[in-house]
Amino acid sequence: MPKPSTSAEGIRKNYPGIWKRFTELADACHKAGPLDEKMRRLVKLALAVASGSEGATHSAVRHAKEAGITMKEMEHVVMLGITTLGFPAAGRAFAWIHDAPKS
Repeated sequence: MPKPSTSAEGIRKNYPGIWKRFTELADACHKAGPLDEKMRRLVKLALAVASGSEGATHSAVRHAKEAGITMKEMEHVVMLGITTLGFPAAGRAFAWIHDAPKS
């Protein structure tokens, strides 16, 4: 698992019970269906981009890289969003996937 963001690390450290339940829920969601790890990570990236959350997008990028997803594949996810989210939102997401902090 990639290193959590500074804010996520603060929650993990200060509220370990909540962090434990959050990670248990995330694990259960990942195991709830037939999608493989790569597909789940691409979907999570698309959801983060669509939500307009820079932090969620950065997290999704870190997890995607850990799952072996290439930058070209992540860029493709962003490009698919142009006709759904609009060009400005896709441009913003394009910047976010390239400026995501390293794991």
